[in-house]
Amino acid sequence: MDKSEVLSTLDSNTKSTKSKANKRKWREIEAIHDRNQLRQELRDLGMSPEDALEFL
Repeated sequence: MDKSEVLSTLDSNTKSTKSKANKRKWREIEAIHDRNQLRQELRDLGMSPEDALEFL
């Protein structure tokens, strides 16, 4: 294995790790947006998040 093959292997491993981390971050961001949207909808209905828990 020459130097370029080693470097390309390392580079591809790094890229896949970074893309997985980025996807995970986006999922977390989307979850936060969903929770905020739910809170807003509950406020619009006149309910607080605590009321929603009692409702369930």
